[in-house]
Amino acid sequence: MLILLYLLLCLKAVNAGSHLLMYFATYIIGQTPFPEFTVVGMVDDVQVRYYDSVTQKAVSHSQNDSKHYDEEQNDDVVIFRDMYYDLKDRAYYLKDNLNLSDGVHVHQRLAGCELLENDKPGLVYTWDAFNGQMKEWGTFDAETKKLQINLSLIRGWDQHRSIYVNFLYENIYLPICLKILRRNLNMKKISILQKVKPRVTLLQKVLAASHEVQITCLVTGFYPRDINLTLVRDGQAAVDGKITGGYPLPNGDGTYQIRKSLVISVKELHDRHNYSCAINHPSLDNTLDIMFDLEETALGSSTLSVVTSTCLVVLIWVSLIITGLIIWKRKRHSAGPDFRTSQSDYSPTPTQDT
Repeated sequence: MLILLYLLLCLKAVNAGSHLLMYFATYIIGQTPFPEFTVVGMVDDVQVRYYDSVTQKAVSHSQNDSKHYDEEQNDDVVIFRDMYYDLKDRAYYLKDNLNLSDGVHVHQRLAGCELLENDKPGLVYTWDAFNGQMKEWGTFDAETKKLQINLSLIRGWDQHRSIYVNFLYENIYLPICLKILRRNLNMKKISILQKVKPRVTLLQKVLAASHEVQITCLVTGFYPRDINLTLVRDGQAAVDGKITGGYPLPNGDGTYQIRKSLVISVKELHDRHNYSCAINHPSLDNTLDIMFDLEETALGSSTLSVVTSTCLVVLIWVSLIITGLIIWKRKRHSAGPDFRTSQSDYSPTPTQDT
């Protein structure tokens, strides 16, 4: 799936300060409500281009600059036409090669180029997946001019074919990709090159079942996506197996969020380790390190236990006293009428004078 391909790129380590132009292309065999062929162009996290086979027209997600319009259209023809015929050819080849029946089959590609921090060309990337499974990947090194590719089930290439494809990457794909990337970086400096500082929230929770403490570092509202979030124990990165989270997720406003949690055992709480949340992000000049106040949490938990136990004992005694009073009153109430009657019936015989 296209999302899986995108996640593959996100998980890949990219040089700090570099930028990527990536195209997400999908070709569909069979009848669906979707276009046969679609392409989404992204510069870093910003969508810059969309094309589908229904409208057969590329749409820019920014105001068209008249001095670049014709050039953009020509670039689109080269990129989209090549992707369309290549994906279509490979999709039907794989369908026949794998002896698949008629129906819906999807071939997808994630391809693009990297521009390093010093404006030096990096790598050209390409990943292909058929019906959700990765079938081919490749990289072209702009410095060495060499193409490395894993063809998997794709038909084999002879030497002449390899030389021809290497020529295409060096003289057509790479120059056009870098030109489009640089142009968009220049036109979208505000949205692509912006840096938004993160907001940090530290959360602590006592787990009732185990009396352990879960600490969570929530970082949100930052841009770009690249961030390094570390839970630190006594000055060293915590490597406990109880760490969860750690994947950047998009917010609705174009920024990102990330969280990491760590469960601390009762023994570790008694050992009084120091825990903190360390954040490195392009918007920050230095590492942001914020300390957790675990002593207050542990003390509050112990105090709560003592208070709870004391209250429980008091409630038991109060209940016993109240129960005893109720029983005593009931007995007194039941004995009262007989006592009063015996007293009222007994009266001294008045003396009479003789």
